[in-house]
Amino acid sequence: MILNTLYTSVACNRTPDSLDWSDDGLIYFGAKNAIAVLDVQQEAVKIVRTLTGHKARVNCVRAVRNAGHLGVQLVSGSDDGTCILWNTVETGKAAAKFMLIGHSKGVTTVEAFVEQPTGQLIVATGSVDSTIKLWRAESDTRFGCFQTIDLRSGLTFGMKLFALPQSNVTMLAYTTDTDTVNLCIESSSQGDTERRFVQVEQLKGHCDWVRGLDCIRLPGSQDLLLASCSQDSFIRLWRISPRHTLQKQKAYEEIAPDEDIQLEERTFTVGSEDAGNVFHYALSLESVLQGHEGWVYGVHFCLRKGEELHLLSSSIDKTLIGWKPSESGVWMESVRVGEVGGSSLGFYGGKFSPDGRSIIGHGFQGSLHLWRSDDDSSGSTGGLWNPGIIVGGHFGGARDLAWDPVGGAFLVTLSEDQTTRVHAPWRRRTGEQPETWHEIARPQVHGYDMQCLTLLSRYRLASAAEEKIIRIFQAPSNFVHNFRALCGITEDREGDGIVEGNPMGASVPSLGLSNKAVFEVEKPETEGRHIKDMYPEHYFSPVSMDRPPAEETLMQNTLWPEVQKLYGHGNELYAVTASPDGTLLASACRATSADHAQILLWDTATWRITQQLSAHQLTVTQLAFAPNNLSLLAVSRDRTFSVFERSTTVGESSNFELKMRSDKTNGVHTRIIWCCDWSHDSVTFATGSRDGKVVAWKRNETPGTGAFFLPGAVLELKSESITAVAFARRMVADGCYLVAIGCERGCIKLYALGEWNLLMNIEESNAHHLTVKRLSFRPAVEDHQLASCGDDGLVRIYSIKV
Repeated sequence: MILNTLYTSVACNRTPDSLDWSDDGLIYFGAKNAIAVLDVQQEAVKIVRTLTGHKARVNCVRAVRNAGHLGVQLVSGSDDGTCILWNTVETGKAAAKFMLIGHSKGVTTVEAFVEQPTGQLIVATGSVDSTIKLWRAESDTRFGCFQTIDLRSGLTFGMKLFALPQSNVTMLAYTTDTDTVNLCIESSSQGDTERRFVQVEQLKGHCDWVRGLDCIRLPGSQDLLLASCSQDSFIRLWRISPRHTLQKQKAYEEIAPDEDIQLEERTFTVGSEDAGNVFHYALSLESVLQGHEGWVYGVHFCLRKGEELHLLSSSIDKTLIGWKPSESGVWMESVRVGEVGGSSLGFYGGKFSPDGRSIIGHGFQGSLHLWRSDDDSSGSTGGLWNPGIIVGGHFGGARDLAWDPVGGAFLVTLSEDQTTRVHAPWRRRTGEQPETWHEIARPQVHGYDMQCLTLLSRYRLASAAEEKIIRIFQAPSNFVHNFRALCGITEDREGDGIVEGNPMGASVPSLGLSNKAVFEVEKPETEGRHIKDMYPEHYFSPVSMDRPPAEETLMQNTLWPEVQKLYGHGNELYAVTASPDGTLLASACRATSADHAQILLWDTATWRITQQLSAHQLTVTQLAFAPNNLSLLAVSRDRTFSVFERSTTVGESSNFELKMRSDKTNGVHTRIIWCCDWSHDSVTFATGSRDGKVVAWKRNETPGTGAFFLPGAVLELKSESITAVAFARRMVADGCYLVAIGCERGCIKLYALGEWNLLMNIEESNAHHLTVKRLSFRPAVEDHQLASCGDDGLVRIYSIKV
């Protein structure tokens, strides 16, 4: 069996230091408890790997430059209180090389530096336990903490390790929940061989918390430039210069037209006169940069072409600004990228690529934004910066998914981040680039955490959030145009009807939850103000796509109009499914009694309730119609399942009758039944439970025995909770079913169902590191393609060749 991961979708964690761009060209970012590895060097942008090892959210990721003999390329810190040093190069071995355990609470910031000329790696970790710990390799297999800096009740937000020129002494700059930057140098006290960091200076000038630091040696000079950014919206540049002789502390003034600006130069000393190696350094304020209107979370230096100095700043005001010094030495804004209007909430961080020709930013909602420089352009700004193709995903747990029922042309996912998203393959017209998957639409952006969804047809979606309403959406004509263009769809009868008579798109009114249709017809001149004039930043504008859309387009211009609300349940919705022909919708809500545990059947032509099916005492956890359209399967928290069959058609209507409900004598399962699915031929179904059992049930062909279905092969996985199960759309060799099983710990197992022969075990690093919520095989493709989603926010699509 050959497994290939076609697509991985996930958002960046919503913390300021959760992304870094490594010298190897790969982007590493925190994705829940894992680290995602993103390759943007080729046109086929793709998450190529995930690194698992942490047990809680990853807060900070830092690439290590010049890692030396230890083979450490990456450092990360997590809410689990640990810091992991990763080896991302060696294959066939565990990527987590060292785990630093010492903090009593979550690690919120990390920094790593290779000392010269020894090549020794120093790691600094800052934690919510109000300490900074410094670590050094004690051997090839162990890292040890050699110093703890007590911040009392303070928190650290930014740290930077760098070498002072001439002396090569390591300096640590760190910030806390104050308006100062603390500078420490590594030294040893008299009679003590252990080197420790001792504070020598404080940089004052900001008037709010300092959130980020970066440092660089100026090209062609011995001077260092230290950048600090703050919640006061300012960036300050500090120069650290070596002095050959100790100069007295001096201050001088520059008179501005309306105010006095006092600039101070201070000095500090490194080394010992007894040893004869004394070095003197001067500190001075180089510049104050003002351009942002909100908190500045991060700064990042870059040397472009080896000599052009640039600084990137990222702010919650929705912008990233590139700065560079003019010929006179005055720092000027060279480029400003970001978002204008829309519903986004700014940037947590941004990084230059190693060559300085690209910029990536990660937003408040976990989105990634990429810009590439056009070197062919000329001008004072250094060229145009064009949006690049990027991948994204859910920043909350992904709870449900559904394939396009017509031909599996796209996948729709739903998450507790209050969005539904459409993922589809982008087929280039030239045929030179391989097919890659991207998010192409966001049909619903809601105000409640989403729970479940189903597709009634290719362009009709039913979704339910943690509310008592089922909402029905119809794809607009603008989505159909773009979907056909990106995915190379030619035959699409349902889409033809939508293009002719449906709205162009949808918008969400302010303080509203319903997507309102937007038509192509503009307002007559005689009418009053249009809503677009009142809320232009939230209003739909039709776009024609020749490439996957950016985050701004997804949020605002890819919504689907809501066409119907279905009221009937007394509690929050938990499960929905549609019949294969799309004529019926079955739904169930959270329940603690038989009355609320009823399954409602809706006629999708009239949107009326046609039946209320009673069988369970507690919440129905999943519903599934048989592919032959004749049976409905339900599993429940009450540890039972039920099967309903269509009765003989009378006139034009048919009802479902309860044919079987499991009990203690024939149910097999002893815990909550989480999942179920039918085989493609409607002969067999499987149920998976918290007790670790997966049971294949076969139709009873012997009349008069009582049971409608009988248990066949039983798979029992010890110490596992089964949370998802899916049948492939056709048989594999020897007349066996291919069944995928998802577990609570995140792994996915592939079995040949005859006697449950294990074909492949997809471990957490290639599957999920939290609970698998849903599995589904793609219809109408040559090979087996499996989609999965989980509580870690990951959405994956695998190609499986048996």
